[in-house]
Amino acid sequence: MPVITKISVQQKQTDRYNIEVDGNYAFSVDESVLIEFHLKKGREISKAETEEIQIRDGVRKGLNTAIQYLSIRMRSEKEVLDYLKKKEVDEASRQEILTRLREMSYLNDEQFADAFIKTQIQTTEKGPFIIFRELKEKGIDEEIASTLLEQFSEEQQMEKAAALFEKQLKKHKRDSAFLRQKKAEEYVMNKGYSSSILKKAAVLEPPDAEEELNALMHQAEKAHRRYKSYEKGEYRQKMKMALYRKGFDLSEIDKAIEKLQEE
Repeated sequence: MPVITKISVQQKQTDRYNIEVDGNYAFSVDESVLIEFHLKKGREISKAETEEIQIRDGVRKGLNTAIQYLSIRMRSEKEVLDYLKKKEVDEASRQEILTRLREMSYLNDEQFADAFIKTQIQTTEKGPFIIFRELKEKGIDEEIASTLLEQFSEEQQMEKAAALFEKQLKKHKRDSAFLRQKKAEEYVMNKGYSSSILKKAAVLEPPDAEEELNALMHQAEKAHRRYKSYEKGEYRQKMKMALYRKGFDLSEIDKAIEKLQEE
């Protein structure tokens, strides 16, 4: 039967050992595997035992890799599994590694989801629909995600949605009141808030006449530069359609066109 003839510590990884059998390099193992299988110089070792040791060492290496990955931040089981696949850890080892990580309290999808939701509420503009979608992408059970998202209260959602809505109104101040509202509503919805929350949060003041006129003239001047080379009738038609699509009142559009033509 083959015999272990030398065991030496690796230079770059001092927790791993090179094993020589019958004078030739055979395999390397983690220190914990070395101890588990009582490997030492002069010990006989069968081919079947060598294969078992290598399988166990593969699990140990994968476990160390996963723990290092988890040391950066909390992860879901799916994230860890995907990472182990990326590192080419075999399927049987991956499942054992996940089991070990659960036993060691490194993995708990419910705790992960709870922490993830709290962080998103505190540090991002995301609404519950987007947070729920991201949790699903991370492999979190839908029921767990839905239950834990109840901590994102309606009051918090309304406060965040209202702030986003107001921010977008200011951002698009050179648009018509109609278009500003539409863009702001779309933005809030795209951030993951429901229409019912938006309806309560989107409190609109009556449009300021001076701001509306300034926005109209800004858009009219842009359109004028685009259409000024057209024949008079076609010019007016294109101007009116362009500005009407942007939400301005037709009577005010006519006044803006006349003012531009006078200049």
